[in-house]
Amino acid sequence: MIVPETMLAIDPAEPGGPEVLVPVKRQVPTPAADEVLIKVAAAGVNRPEVMQRMGLYPPPPGAPSILGMELSGEIVAVGEDVPREMIGQVVCALVSGGAYAQYATAPYGQCLHVPEALTMVEAAAMPETLFTVWTNVFERAYASAGDWILVHGGTSGIGTMAIGLGRLFDLHIIVTAGSDAKCDAAREIGADHAINYKTEDFVRRVKEITGGRGVDVVLDMVGGDYVARNLQCLAEEGRHVSIAAQRGGEAAIPLWPVMRKRLTLTGSTLRARDKGFKTMVADELARTVWPHVEDGKLKPVIDKVFAFDQAADAHRRMESGDHVGKIVLQMTETL
Repeated sequence: MIVPETMLAIDPAEPGGPEVLVPVKRQVPTPAADEVLIKVAAAGVNRPEVMQRMGLYPPPPGAPSILGMELSGEIVAVGEDVPREMIGQVVCALVSGGAYAQYATAPYGQCLHVPEALTMVEAAAMPETLFTVWTNVFERAYASAGDWILVHGGTSGIGTMAIGLGRLFDLHIIVTAGSDAKCDAAREIGADHAINYKTEDFVRRVKEITGGRGVDVVLDMVGGDYVARNLQCLAEEGRHVSIAAQRGGEAAIPLWPVMRKRLTLTGSTLRARDKGFKTMVADELARTVWPHVEDGKLKPVIDKVFAFDQAADAHRRMESGDHVGKIVLQMTETL
């Protein structure tokens, strides 16, 4: 395949609203020694990209300013340390930026092959949430079969992936969501219980559901005043994992319950982690999760697919909060 010198990409010159997301011409990147160049078929849309567009979440050092942290597509060129037989392979990849473009580079170690069970749209919607949920729920919180987990934002991309992985590995799943319709959707996707946090006290409901025991793991993307309430939901030896702070990065922690119940408070961010860590996670996923993907037992929940030049509408959809599952940008040959 002949790779062009230029491409279209979503690379806003200044922060702003969704209207700044217009395709512009950029140079096609050249893969480094351990990278591949991918002709992008589709790119997942994630909340950190909305924050980056607004100027609230700059890309890590060395990352492209072009938006987008996950993609699917065909490898069309490789760096010197990557086997040439990878050219022509269809993969999805986690990247630190650059996915909203016709071509993007990705570290070879962060690529996973796309099985027949997945469409390219579905494959593009997998990496960011899969890496995030796996590292936080199953590594940092060491969830295991039979554990109870409380997931806030149950119909978000992260939430729906947590439901999918939780079912795959025999967790009991409680989620919160902001409407009865979203609670119904979460149960349809596979949550055992769904709590409308606008009409119900989730702390009380968690205790009712678990017979007063509490949950083993809380996956929290809310932060702020939710943290103290989350700790009330935890059973003895429970693990609280923070992955975002939508209600604020400061929280008052009641220490007596932490000590009395021997709780663990942890958390992580993914984007700024180095290639070595992400390659290790990709290897773990290839061994432990990807066989289930190949068998069609784990797929992302797709909310809506937008054409690449409708990136502004995709961000508006995410900001509305009405989505259930992942929003995806799809490339078209007519661009």
